[in-house]
Parts: sequence; structure tokens; C-alpha cells
Amino acid sequence: MSLPPGERVAAELSREGGPTVDVVIEPDAEMLARAVAAALVARLAAAQAVHGSASVVVTGGGIGTAVLEHVAGLAAEPARETVDWTAVDVWWGDERFVPAADDERNEKSARRALLDRVDVPDERIHAMPPSDGDFAEPEDAAAWYADQLAAAAPEGQQLPRIDVLLLGMGPEGHVASIFPESPAVSDARLVVAVRDCPKPPPTRVSLGFSAINSAEEIWLLVSGEGKAAAVAEALSGTEPAQLPAAGVHGRRATRWILDAAAASRLPGAAG
Repeated sequence: MSLPPGERVAAELSREGGPTVDVVIEPDAEMLARAVAAALVARLAAAQAVHGSASVVVTGGGIGTAVLEHVAGLAAEPARETVDWTAVDVWWGDERFVPAADDERNEKSARRALLDRVDVPDERIHAMPPSDGDFAEPEDAAAWYADQLAAAAPEGQQLPRIDVLLLGMGPEGHVASIFPESPAVSDARLVVAVRDCPKPPPTRVSLGFSAINSAEEIWLLVSGEGKAAAVAEALSGTEPAQLPAAGVHGRRATRWILDAAAASRLPGAAG
């Protein structure tokens, strides 16, 4: 695999002892966000054509928010694939356990970027509770969110169908709010409370691996040279306890969507 500057590259990598994953490289973060937005619109439209509805788990961070902004832009324009936003369920991969009005809330940025600009009904927006809501402790908020997932699931199952789950990744390899060597790495529950995060704010609610890996497709969105080492390590088959992103795998597809800087340490990368 080579990564010529300014070109989009698609490739496949096999983790040692693990499944093959798709790797897509875009020249820069802006083109990455635009490409993911277009692909997400197409994927949700395809899910609705088959099932009548679609579901997505959104992520925060700069790239995650930029993707939602571009999706909102596509929703305002005539497009080849159109999404019926009244039939989309929106979930979150993790949330900061802070007051509802706090700018740290992933829900707040997602509403500003997309949800306030499209017609997703309130009952289909499944936000994780804030710290000034009905639950004083993140453990209670996590248990409630697990109940919400179960309530939306087919009879006899704990989780609804998740068509696409978007994840960012930190420079040390964390995904959602599952950090290296943290209790959440080995927690089998669908939704977990996370305390003492090494990255502020320290208290959060996060989907666990059991919920994340139930998604039909997982797309990991990573940009920047500062994350290149973690990308290469995750794709080499390292242990999830040391680098949680290595433990992510969708039921049908796992796609790493990188900019050239984040991909710069992959085998065969142009130096």
C-alpha cells in the first residue's frame, strides 16, 4: 500500500490473528469529513430502503462534529441518495457526565451541527443523561441508557440494530470513553460509567465493547500525525487493554477512515 500525497487510497489490512479491515485514506481532515458525510448519507438511505428505518451512533470530537455539519449540508441540497430523517434513530457512543448546558456535551455539539437542522423526531434522539438530569451518579445514567437500548431492541434481544457506529480515536488509542488499562476495557456491560478519565472531564458514560461491537458497521475516523503511531499499533493486532481501538470490530464491516497524516506510519506508507 502506498499513500501518494493528494490522492484517495483504499486498501485492506489483515490484523495478525484477526479479521481483515478496510482502510480508506483521504488527503486531509476536511476531505475525510466530507467523504464520511457522503458515505453516511448513502448508508442510511440504503438501510431505510431495506428496513424502513436507519440507526446511527454518533461521536464527538472535531472530526465527528465536522462530519455531522457536512451531513446537514447534504440534507439541505438535492442529493442522489436521500435520507428520511423522521425514520432515523440517533444514539451516542459516549457522553461527558456534565450539566446539559455544558459545551463539553457531545449531545450539544451534535444538535448544533445536525440534529437542530433536520427532522429527527425527539423520540428518536437517544441522548445520554446529563449530570443535572434525573441521575446524580453516572452508574445510574449508564443503567438507564442500557434500558433504553433494550427497549428499542427486537423482542428477546438487548440491543437494536445499529447500521453505522462512528468512533473517533485518541492519540493513546482510546475509543468512546474506553481508555487504556481502564476498568471499562474488561467491563462486559452494554453501557458503563467511567470515572477518573485521564482526559477531562473525568466522569463519563460510555457504550462498552459488547454494545460497540454489535453494530453492523463501525467506522473509525482518525486525523492528524499525533495519532499515527496508535493507528499503526491498533492495526497490527495489539491487545485492546493496551490500546482499546484494537478491540473494535463491526459485525459486517470495520472501516478505518484516515487522513494521510494519521496513516503515515502504516506499512508501505510513503515517507
